[in-house]
Amino acid sequence: VNLYKIRDNWYDMFFLDPIFNPVLLPLADKSPLLLIVLFSFVLSLIITVVYKFATNQEEMKRLKEQQKESQKHIKELRTSNPEEALRLQKEAMKSTGDMMKHSFKAMLITLVIAAFTFPWMSAHLAYDPIAPEETYSLTATFAKGITGDAVLIPDKNTKFDSSSAKQSISNSEVTWRLKSGLEGEQILTVKTGEVEQQKKVLISNELEYEEPIAVFKSSDIEKITINYEKFTPLGNFHISSWYPGWLAIYFVSSIVFSLSLRKLLKVY
Repeated sequence: VNLYKIRDNWYDMFFLDPIFNPVLLPLADKSPLLLIVLFSFVLSLIITVVYKFATNQEEMKRLKEQQKESQKHIKELRTSNPEEALRLQKEAMKSTGDMMKHSFKAMLITLVIAAFTFPWMSAHLAYDPIAPEETYSLTATFAKGITGDAVLIPDKNTKFDSSSAKQSISNSEVTWRLKSGLEGEQILTVKTGEVEQQKKVLISNELEYEEPIAVFKSSDIEKITINYEKFTPLGNFHISSWYPGWLAIYFVSSIVFSLSLRKLLKVY
């Protein structure tokens, strides 16, 4: 699998994109799955270190031990002394609140880190791009009340696969099946009545892709969507009909890394 990139994405405006791309895209080119796991490990390590140095570990340890001891007593007193068990439960809740106060600064830092890193992963590992001579579909969504016919005017390198250029608008939508041509940018034009809008499509062996949705304000044609296939880092592996994406793999691996790193670095 080659590298992934959404062109003209809003995330390109952020200063971290030039930093991430030279380091992470070559790895995505070789193994997107390895990139996700490595990303999960590095982010888990950063978050663990932040928690270790941005919180009072002695106080956090004391509160956790106090909470653990309270839970033990609550179980013992639940039947024999419910009132005492209730009092201890209130103390345990207070300890939980104190722990949240102590970790608030660390939580803010980790949220800022996630706000910059997650969009990058989402922007580069969301879809399978369109290769030359590959079939794909494009859907135009029309404003409420728009009826009649819609026409797709393709680029000279784009052909219709199993649909005609002119179709009737049904439930405010029309979908065309297309076959890509040569590598490069292709412009597809959707027209209804006197209104027309364009959507750029990127055909590439290097598996780059354009933003999937183009939205048009105050137009009879509200949006044009390229119906990309979801990128599945684990290939054909699935659970029932669910094929795990990058976020699911990140979530599972980050839990494993976080628990291991917290234990190794003695973070409370």
